[in-house]
Amino acid sequence: MATQAPQAILFDLDGTLVDTAPDLASATNALRHHHGLAPLPFEIIREQVSNGGNALVTLALGLDTDSSEHAQARQYLLDAYEKAVAVHSKVFSPLDIWLEEWHGDQRLWGIVTNKPRRYTLPLLEALALQPGALLCADDLSVKKPAPEPLWEAAKRLGVKPENCWYVGDHVRDIEAAVAAGMTAVAVGYGYMSEEDNYQRWPADLWFSDCQSLVDALDAFKR
Repeated sequence: MATQAPQAILFDLDGTLVDTAPDLASATNALRHHHGLAPLPFEIIREQVSNGGNALVTLALGLDTDSSEHAQARQYLLDAYEKAVAVHSKVFSPLDIWLEEWHGDQRLWGIVTNKPRRYTLPLLEALALQPGALLCADDLSVKKPAPEPLWEAAKRLGVKPENCWYVGDHVRDIEAAVAAGMTAVAVGYGYMSEEDNYQRWPADLWFSDCQSLVDALDAFKR
């Protein structure tokens, strides 16, 4: 484990900081219902959440991204999601308690996500989350795994990249952190399939569950 205390903690959003799968699963099954199909089991949808709306449309309807019907189906899914973006979503426990204390101590933290701002802001407002820096998919010309969003978040926090942790549940998160020169932290409790092995990602630290992550972060609150 890295021994130097980070000056700032940056998080991926879906599957790392916030459990958004229940609401995204509802939107996915709303799309299936619209097409006269039975709902998919939650766990099957959960595995694909971090892969974004395109992957959820393909899962729901079997449409490739180059299909003429794919874009329309994706918009239907996103519209359904926007109407109920924070019905069941919540910060992973016990990360919620840790973050409240970290924020209360005026420690630096932020979010770098590939989720568009249109859906991110209502979610954060509903959960009363106030990151010191927020970078969404549409804020820059590039997104993760490019390092620029992470650099911009560090810049806004007034911290050098090498003094930041970036925590994520997808290999692109780890690739972005490595490219940005940050401590790359991989978590295994997020949205991944059985074929994914987060322990093989090129991270600096790996945590199997949220409690283990919080235990490590707690060391830097003292």
